[in-house]
Amino acid sequence: MPPIRVLIVDDSAVIRKLLNNLLASDPEIVVAGTAGNGRLALARIPEVKPDLVTLDIEMPGMDGLEALVEIRRLYPKLPVNMFSTLTERGATATLDALARGASDYVTKPSHGETADISQARVRDELLGKIKSLCITNVPVPRPKVPLAELPRISPGRIDLVAIGTSTGGPNALTALIPQLPRDFPVPIVIVQHMPPLFTRLLAERLNTLTGLDVQEGREGQKLRSGQIWIAPGDHHMTVIRRGTETIIGINREPHENSCRPAVDVLFRSVAQVYGANALAVVLTGMGADGTRGSSEIRTAGGQVIVQDEASSVVWGMPGSVVAANLSDRVLPLTGIAPEVVRRVSLRRTLVAAASR
Repeated sequence: MPPIRVLIVDDSAVIRKLLNNLLASDPEIVVAGTAGNGRLALARIPEVKPDLVTLDIEMPGMDGLEALVEIRRLYPKLPVNMFSTLTERGATATLDALARGASDYVTKPSHGETADISQARVRDELLGKIKSLCITNVPVPRPKVPLAELPRISPGRIDLVAIGTSTGGPNALTALIPQLPRDFPVPIVIVQHMPPLFTRLLAERLNTLTGLDVQEGREGQKLRSGQIWIAPGDHHMTVIRRGTETIIGINREPHENSCRPAVDVLFRSVAQVYGANALAVVLTGMGADGTRGSSEIRTAGGQVIVQDEASSVVWGMPGSVVAANLSDRVLPLTGIAPEVVRRVSLRRTLVAAASR
């Protein structure tokens, strides 16, 4: 397989050199060229024919957001990884970029990191995301039996929906959450792999798109119907039973699957607290976070649905669940919300029947 060709776009010569050195350390990747702003990048793309573009957001002349719009118009399938600052302005611009079609993002070294730690983080994140977005000929292992032969779980009362996602998740959530009705009868908890600040801004953005109440998770908050809680960046989020109430737990225990927050941590707690009354949803994302947690939810009698490969930016997380024979349904993104509503609506019927 030929190496992945990357075009680096950044107005800082220091950052261009840093990225060039980091990418050159991997034999599977080659730097095809560099550009100092969006206009130069658009001129270089047909020359160097990159497999992926790393794109800074704040640049003179044509900035990253303007360039991204043009790249999507001219090269709709070319992966673009944004390179943003870990600031409120940078996080807001990154969410704007994702909404305009960016494939993923990596945050630049921050003042709170040492040079060695920041370079190692950027290298690991960027290399992983480049390969995930570009190496499409490495199939996710398929289940040993067809999905139709999976053991079926009798529909039960759903008291909580738990969602896990990563690469492509912000746009997937933006498409899914507004489809849920204002009177959605159970709480929703979400892990989206994102750093601090980004998760708060994502929650605020989603809150403007739905009649439901979307917030970043906070320690001790009681779960109520019509609420959506997103795990805060760099913290695991769990659900905890306290008497007759269920509350949110927040901790900074070690990373799982190289992630914090981790989907497995949330799903594991959901299985322990809600058992057969839980519905898990695994959306687009890189890696396998959520597979072990889905196994625990299924073992406890809960249900698991996943996004299909065709509608996923990266079919790592949902594909891993499918490969492990843990999914009840595999659906395109457009079908996820209706299926969630259908399964949760059975709750009303079952509750009404039990009260007679």
